[in-house]
Amino acid sequence: MKKALRKQVLQELKSLSAEEKQNMNAWLTEQLLQHPFYKEAKTIATYLSFPHEFQTARLIEFAQKDGKTILIPKTYPHGKMDFVLYEPEKLEQNSFGLLEPQGEFTILEPSQIDLIHVPGLAFNPSAYRVGYGGGYYDRYLEHFPGPTISTIYPCQIQDFHPDPHDIPVKEVIIYEKYF
Repeated sequence: MKKALRKQVLQELKSLSAEEKQNMNAWLTEQLLQHPFYKEAKTIATYLSFPHEFQTARLIEFAQKDGKTILIPKTYPHGKMDFVLYEPEKLEQNSFGLLEPQGEFTILEPSQIDLIHVPGLAFNPSAYRVGYGGGYYDRYLEHFPGPTISTIYPCQIQDFHPDPHDIPVKEVIIYEKYF
């Protein structure tokens, strides 16, 4: 069920035009920058996006200008993940094709993070998400008490039943409306 859903949403995301994505990314970034979760956070964990996802580059740029500390995921085998300081010069491509820190990096504990900007492929109306299937975020969020938020395109709203181990995000900003 989740496998088919992932495939369907991925196809829909990849079929969006560059112009549509650019407009949605600009709008979603603006909404996130005005959100109280963002405004109150000093340390923000986000992700480095795949081309088909919400683009985080402008968010990172604005957050740095706002004096916020930016963290990105570092993944390990067996679904383990940490958030580490964003240092562009230390990035190399990992096995998923994403840029990840290599060499020495600074890991922050969940208690040191004020906000996690969570990626995902599909979200249901209760803010449960379907990611890429590694379980990294569900495992991490299980022990994270702070606010979580996602920024998504309309095609990512899907109807599905979460698994018992799934962790919903606290808030989702969907292009043109909230839920």
